[in-house]
Amino acid sequence: MTKKILILSVFVVASCGLAYELIAGALSSYLLGDSILQFSTIIGCYLFAMGVGAHFSKYVSEDDVLARFIDIELAVGLIGGVSAALLFMSFSWMTAPFRTLLYVLVFIIGALVGMEVPLVMRALNARDTAFNELVSRVLTFDYLGALAVSLLFPLVLAPYLGLVRTGFLFGMLNVGVGIWTLYVFRKELKNTGGRALRAAGVMLVLVCGFSLSDAMVRWGEHGLFGDQIVYATTTPYQRLVITQWKDDTRLYINGNLQFSSRDEYRYHEALVHPALESLPWAKRVLILGGGDGLALREVLRYPNIEHATVVDLDPAMTGAFTRRAELAKLNAGSFSDKRARVINTDAAIWLQNSTEMFDAVIIDFPDPSSFALGKLYSVPFYGMVKKHVAANGLVVVQSTSPFFAPNAFWTIDATLREVGMRTWPFHAYVPSFGEWGFVMASPQAAFRPPVSYRLPMRFLNEATTREMFIFPPDMPRRVMAPNQLNTQSLVNEFERDWGKVIR
Repeated sequence: MTKKILILSVFVVASCGLAYELIAGALSSYLLGDSILQFSTIIGCYLFAMGVGAHFSKYVSEDDVLARFIDIELAVGLIGGVSAALLFMSFSWMTAPFRTLLYVLVFIIGALVGMEVPLVMRALNARDTAFNELVSRVLTFDYLGALAVSLLFPLVLAPYLGLVRTGFLFGMLNVGVGIWTLYVFRKELKNTGGRALRAAGVMLVLVCGFSLSDAMVRWGEHGLFGDQIVYATTTPYQRLVITQWKDDTRLYINGNLQFSSRDEYRYHEALVHPALESLPWAKRVLILGGGDGLALREVLRYPNIEHATVVDLDPAMTGAFTRRAELAKLNAGSFSDKRARVINTDAAIWLQNSTEMFDAVIIDFPDPSSFALGKLYSVPFYGMVKKHVAANGLVVVQSTSPFFAPNAFWTIDATLREVGMRTWPFHAYVPSFGEWGFVMASPQAAFRPPVSYRLPMRFLNEATTREMFIFPPDMPRRVMAPNQLNTQSLVNEFERDWGKVIR
């Protein structure tokens, strides 16, 4: 029976160990940007620390193996359990030490986790378990535990519990292993009363942290965003936060500002109207992204538009901007318009499977800050877009800032030209973002900026439209390579460009 308890404990501690690693990687990507660098360095640091822990496990005497195992479970449960909350708070209120704290916590947790399996194996070996049986059982349950959490984390834990609450949950599991081991082997251990008291104290801290996770996240996000948070949710795809200060409503996705209601009209007028004013015959429009319905609002202002299809990955996004009155007011109830159709799926998959054709395509994705987003700015993706737009139709792509991220901007332009489309890059000043860029493209059509608009505009007129298509000397055209799917150079250019701005 005691052997089975130790073997099962390997399954739990392996799950917990991988969970802390995934939490650190996901949280750093959420706060610092989704980058291969984040996950690679965290995994490397964690594995190195596990090696250090495994090495130091040999200094534990045979008489103290079980006692030290219990102490390690309490320590890793406490440190690992509070790690996500501690990291989130430090970033929200004290940005500077975040990276240092991140790698210190990863190393400490990794070292403690690295000691667990060697100590369990020594405990089993002391109970006359054959070496070949010992290794096969321990490693089997170790790998099974890793498999279980690797599936549960992205599908259930992160989207439904959130990173902070998930951290506390696995901390409680670690402490639970320690308490169960203490109970089962109580006759072989000394100072069981003291350890039981410490275990109860650690468990109480973790239970309180678990129950207060939402409050801690709200407090941390208040420090991160400043304004009052009126809506926040974690979906399987992203973290959505909507803030309010006086008449200014703001949407953040994974901590990045998407719009401010005070000046979003500048962005969306520039995104939509130069194209649709040039296509008075257009009837069918496709919007990729744009789950807030603001681009759709501008499209539906044209009486000639008969069908507008929005393809956005996240149903929580389109749902919030459909059902919540204060958000639906921003997009003028565009999702409820009978001409609108909303499809919640991956845009690339939808394009691959659809045979529909459109007169105009508006692409309003978040910036290419991750490889998941970078694929939506790649040569294969734009090749699929080209197949769905009329030969004399137009495509408009939001393309980050030509001033702050010039290499990324001109990479997008080069990528559209790589698939055989003609391009007309342009830019507009949006106070919340600064100088912002777009690229107009077409398979065959010629394009000239409109000199007037059929609809009343708050920002656009002949002069502002003309200026949008003129790039001043401090935003010159750059010769860049197109963004291929297998290399995703755009994501690297984007990170380098904005890294210079942040520094």
